[in-house]
Amino acid sequence: MKRIVSVLLCLILLFSAFPTLVFAEGEGNVDNGGGGMGNGEAGQNFWNPGQDGVRITVVRSSDNKPVTTPIDLTNKNESNIFCHFNKKSKLHYKSGASLVANVSDKYTYKVPKKGLPTIIEDNGTANIDAIRSYFTDEGVIRNLAEVVGASYETITNGNYKLLIEPIAYITFGGQRYAMTATEAALYDQKLSGGLRAKMKDLSHKNLPLAMFLEKADLGYPAYTGSRTSAQSNSTIIASLGLGVVKFREDDGEDPDDPVITANYTYRVDTDVVTSVELRTSSEINPDSPAKVTFKIGSTTYRVTNIVIPEDESQLVWVKWHTPSTPQTVNISVSSNKGSLSATSIAAKVENLDTHVPPDPTAKDRNDGFKAADLPSKPEYLSRSWGIWSARWHEYLVWHEHWVKRHHADGSVDWVDKGKWVDEGWWDWTFNKYKASLTANMSLLPDDKAPTARGKVMKSGYGVKVSVTGDVDGSAPNSHITGLQTAVAYFPEFQYKSYWRLLDLTRSGNPSTLQFKNNKYSTYSQKVQRRVHFTPLWFPDSKYEVSVYAFDAWTPAGMLVANLSDYVTIRGNVYDDWHVGPQLVD
Repeated sequence: MKRIVSVLLCLILLFSAFPTLVFAEGEGNVDNGGGGMGNGEAGQNFWNPGQDGVRITVVRSSDNKPVTTPIDLTNKNESNIFCHFNKKSKLHYKSGASLVANVSDKYTYKVPKKGLPTIIEDNGTANIDAIRSYFTDEGVIRNLAEVVGASYETITNGNYKLLIEPIAYITFGGQRYAMTATEAALYDQKLSGGLRAKMKDLSHKNLPLAMFLEKADLGYPAYTGSRTSAQSNSTIIASLGLGVVKFREDDGEDPDDPVITANYTYRVDTDVVTSVELRTSSEINPDSPAKVTFKIGSTTYRVTNIVIPEDESQLVWVKWHTPSTPQTVNISVSSNKGSLSATSIAAKVENLDTHVPPDPTAKDRNDGFKAADLPSKPEYLSRSWGIWSARWHEYLVWHEHWVKRHHADGSVDWVDKGKWVDEGWWDWTFNKYKASLTANMSLLPDDKAPTARGKVMKSGYGVKVSVTGDVDGSAPNSHITGLQTAVAYFPEFQYKSYWRLLDLTRSGNPSTLQFKNNKYSTYSQKVQRRVHFTPLWFPDSKYEVSVYAFDAWTPAGMLVANLSDYVTIRGNVYDDWHVGPQLVD
C-alpha cells in the first residue's frame, strides 16, 4: 500500500483566483502525526495518496452543539463511493448518534477550486504551521460564512467554532468507502476488528493521527499519546481525528459554578462510576485474563476476567459512593496485564449547596433589571462504551506421525500414529452498551399562591419545581446510576452568582428532584415548603428558571441535561391585599 498523504481544507465553495492572505483573529487548535503505510491486498483493500478530504461543522461555543450540517470536501472525484455513513460529525456520535452504513443514497461532497494544503508528507511529517494558517485565513472564513448563510462578523464573533475532521476514501473488501477517523473506529467495532485487520496503518494510524488537539476543547482532551503507532478504537473515538478553530478565548467561569469539566470531580453523598482505560499490545485472552484493582480510600475493588484483543483497549470501571463531606479521595489503580490510562487519581468531592439565594424582601428594588439569556452549559444526553469478549474457534488439524512397523513374516509397512490438534483461534466480539438520559422539568406557582391560575401568578409568591430523570438503554444497572443532582438558576440573578441545589426526593431510576425546604417559608412553623420566592419587583413577563441536571453516571462519563420552564408574572402580591374599616355589629 502506498504511503499516506492526508489533506485538509476549509469549507469553501468559491475562492477568488488570487485571494488576499489576511488572517482572521482565529486560533487553530490542531496537531498531527502518522507514518509509513504497509502493503495491502491489491484490488481488495488499499488507499492511494490524495484520496482524502475534510469534514467541517460549525459548532456553537456556548454548548458545543453543531449548528450546521457537516459538509465534506476533497480534491478528488469521489463519485464512485459505495458506502458512506451520512453526514455526522464527531460531536453527533458523542451525543449518541448511531453509525449507519448507507449504500443506497449517493455520497455528496464538494471539490474546492483552490488547492488544498497537505497535512502528512510521504515522510510522515507535515508543515503544521501552514495548516493552522490556512484554517485561520480571513478569505477562507469569509467564504465559509457565505456557504453557511451567515456573515463573516457572525462566524468570528466568538460564538462559534469550526470542527474539522479528516476523511479517507478507501477501497475495502473491493468496495469504495468514505469515512472519518471516528467512523472508521466505530465501523471496526461493528466488524469486531475486521477493518483494522486489513487497513491498520490507515484506519488506526494515519487517518486518526492526521489531526488531534493541542489543548482540550469541545469536550475532547488534548492528545499526548504516541504519534507514530496504531491506536485503539476507544482512543480514536475519545481523542483523535479532529481539529478546532476558535475566534476568541473562552470566557472565564465562576470557579464555584457546577460546570462539568473533569472526569474525577464528584459531589458529596453520590453514587459515581470511576473508569480507566486498559490498553494492550498483545492479546489478553480467557486462558490468562487481566485483573484491575481499584483502591478507593480504605476499600478495594477488583475487576476480573478482562479480555482484550491485540492492540486494542476497553474501559474498566467501578461504582462506589462518595463521602458525605467535601474532600479529596485518593484512588490507586493497578493491573496485572496491559497498561492503564491512569494509575493514581485524586478525586475531588465537592458540596454545591453553597450559593443559596438571599430572602427577598418587600423593600428590594431593581429598577434597571434586564432579562438575561438562559445559560447553556455542556450537555451529554447519551454515552456509549463496551467490553470485549472472546470465544474459541475450534480448527482441528491432523498432525501425521508415521511409524515403521515390522511384521513376523519380515514384511514392513508404515502406520500413521498421528493425532488431531486444535489449531484454532479466538473470535473477538466488542459488546457495545449505550445509556441515554431523558430529563424533564415542571415549574409551577406554589400551592399557597391564592390567586395563581395555571402558570400565571403574581410576583412575591413562591414557585415549586419538579425535575424527573430516567436513564435508559442497553446497559445493565450495574454499569450506571440514576440522575442524582440538579442545580436551579434564576432570572433575577442573571442566572449566576446564586443557585439552589435541588433535593433528591426519589432516588434510583427514574428519580425525582425538588427544591429543598425553604427556611424563609412562613406558611407553617412545622413544615417549610419546597419553594423559591419570586422577587416582588419582578416585572410582568416570563419568569424562567434554568436547571442543570447531572450526576447520572456511566463508565463513559456523566449524562447531563439543560432544562428550563417558566411561569408568567402578572401583578404582585400587594394586589391581593385590601385595607379597609372593619365592620362591627
